[in-house]
Amino acid sequence: MADRISLRNMVFYAYHGAYAVEHELGRRFEVDVDLYTDVRAASASDELALTINYADVYAVVKQIVEGGPHKLLETVAETVAARILAAFPAKRVTVRVRKPHAPVGGPVDYVEVEITRPA
Repeated sequence: MADRISLRNMVFYAYHGAYAVEHELGRRFEVDVDLYTDVRAASASDELALTINYADVYAVVKQIVEGGPHKLLETVAETVAARILAAFPAKRVTVRVRKPHAPVGGPVDYVEVEITRPA
């Protein structure tokens, strides 16, 4: 059994994309993270040290998304998932990375990559 901790719609400004202009101008990116872990000990004790600190997860995601540019959302998502699994006691993680108004040749609200990785 695993419980879920979610961080939804974290928003960052970054320079990821397949086109040179995206690396120059940058744009908004949105990220969701679902961490699957057992929260029973933390909920019974009400101790932050026994769960995954949301602020620490946010800091990891921010560092990656606002860090060096990547061409693919897939790379951003994989990097976030790997770093989270290395740093936190999660049994699995789901990461969604969205790029609003991506340059796809026509109107689109956003493109999104979603991955799920086990620990």
